[in-house]
Amino acid sequence: MTAASSSFALTINARTIDVPAGVTVAAAIALACDGVALTRCAVGGAARAPLCGMGVCHECRVTIDGRAHQLSCQTLCAPGMRVQTLGGAA
Repeated sequence: MTAASSSFALTINARTIDVPAGVTVAAAIALACDGVALTRCAVGGAARAPLCGMGVCHECRVTIDGRAHQLSCQTLCAPGMRVQTLGGAA
């Protein structure tokens, strides 16, 4: 694998970041947010984040390339991907 292909850019809440190849969207969100992967808000407004890491709890749901309710812990990042967390800027 060449150095050029070992990382790429994607956008999270209108912020472009570089991530290593093979990283999940949940991990990319944590990288973009100083280690805190806040993905959505509960009905009462409390911040939520990935809990189980295996797609069972659905706490990691985000919008990816315009498709809502995608599981960020089970989705690998792709070049140019656009991710929006609930409450994040478009």
